[in-house]
Amino acid sequence: MSNALYLRQNVQVEPLVESWYAWSHLISPATAAMNIVDRHLKIMQSYVQAPQVHAAAVKNPAMLGGPFIDYDGKRVDEIQALIDKTKRDQGQMIAFTEAIKQLDQVLRVEAKGFSLEPLYAKVPEILKGYVELVYDMNNQPSFRLIEPLLYRSKYYDASRQSLMLSLISSDDRPFILSTPRLRTPGDVHIQIPFESPVIDELFAMKWRGGSVDAIADKLGVAAEDREAFAKMFTPEAPRRYEPYTGSGVRWRYFGHACILVEAGGTSVLLDPVLSYTYDHEIARFTYEDLPETIDYVLITHNHQDHILFETMLQLRGRVKHVVVPRNGNGAIQDPSLKMMLEAVGFKSVLSIEEFETIQTPVGRITGLPFFGEHADLAIRTKSAFLVDLHGHRLMFAADSCNIEPKLYEYTQKITGNVDVLFLGMECDGAPLSWMYGPLLTKPLDRKMDHSRRLAGSNYERGIDIVRRFSCKEAYVYAMGQEPWLNYVMSIKYTEESNPIKASNQLVAECRSHGLKAERLFGEREILID
Repeated sequence: MSNALYLRQNVQVEPLVESWYAWSHLISPATAAMNIVDRHLKIMQSYVQAPQVHAAAVKNPAMLGGPFIDYDGKRVDEIQALIDKTKRDQGQMIAFTEAIKQLDQVLRVEAKGFSLEPLYAKVPEILKGYVELVYDMNNQPSFRLIEPLLYRSKYYDASRQSLMLSLISSDDRPFILSTPRLRTPGDVHIQIPFESPVIDELFAMKWRGGSVDAIADKLGVAAEDREAFAKMFTPEAPRRYEPYTGSGVRWRYFGHACILVEAGGTSVLLDPVLSYTYDHEIARFTYEDLPETIDYVLITHNHQDHILFETMLQLRGRVKHVVVPRNGNGAIQDPSLKMMLEAVGFKSVLSIEEFETIQTPVGRITGLPFFGEHADLAIRTKSAFLVDLHGHRLMFAADSCNIEPKLYEYTQKITGNVDVLFLGMECDGAPLSWMYGPLLTKPLDRKMDHSRRLAGSNYERGIDIVRRFSCKEAYVYAMGQEPWLNYVMSIKYTEESNPIKASNQLVAECRSHGLKAERLFGEREILID
């Protein structure tokens, strides 16, 4: 169309659930309920009581990623209004959280190894039918959520989902776990379920032009937002993507754990977290550097820096298949990624077991065990991947922590050696409560909390993986250093930080033995003949 317009490449799209950034634990019904009560309400109430304490804490590098709202001590009335709205509109989610705590207390007090049948009568009424009471093999009681039922209940309400659109020109954003999104002039707020296919039409306009009025009508953009919405489009077509047509493999690093691998017309994208296109000092690949069709998106684990719905929703119309680790065990701390992605509109979500293989036109994708980085919680939703394309073997270990070297000894005997290793080495890690605190029904001792970290491999553990798989190349990634990750990670390193020192040591050791090695940052492209 001669009058076709394109969605600008610097339109930031934040998915929201009741004004809070929609990361994975706000989509799964049970974790959403517990985060509303024990994260959102607590943070907002604290802000209203002492806004200047929050303002000071946000500016303190030692407090990065803490439970502090980033509005410079202002907009207190709006935060109070959001508290009131949450209590009024989310009553059933608040009640669900209290019922989970009551059930947990019943099990702690009354489940002593005898039959659990009599305790079903003591399950809070709103949980009946949604939980199964169980023991482990040591008679420790717990419960299993019937997660598919929860997605079909009043506890999953897609009408509370929305998109916040804005034009951006820098990497700065408030941290997603602690700051609700309040509207500012120029923002466009669209109340729409994430599963809506109209969202795909909107994002397709990044590379295929269309009518602004038509898409505004389909999205239901309010009349007062139409002018701001129109400014988010341009007659200028995006630069054309150049697919890899060589006989080998090309991989591109997009920042953090996001890597695109292409070979023989097949594309594989891992843990997509992307920057937008705008003037910046640090070179980076963006959405413009992705193929129009992506064959496989692989998700290694369910942390907000590895599955980002802001990116996933923008790519949904391009993606043929999403591959996730298999779980479905009903543990509250381990919601199913497959159910979550299907609930927000993905059509082909494949779950993969450890050592299970998916055949591709030019090779195969194999799931591998992934230990560590989950604070010793019973979580199955984690998988490293071996991507074998055109005979080139790339292993993406994500944040795997080599706490048991025998695992990799046995794994190597099955998989053989690999050509290229990608390994996360954020070896300090946040304590358990930083991410999973709202899901705890009983306070955790501070010393216990800080002993259980969301940490990857250090030097000794990392170099052991390199040696066991006889890697020809080793790359440290997933370090959260890129500035466009700040709103997700809130990490600031110095040269004296343990992860930097450990990764420097690993890179130097690899190079001393003639291996190609580096710590990735910004953008990187490697061609393998």
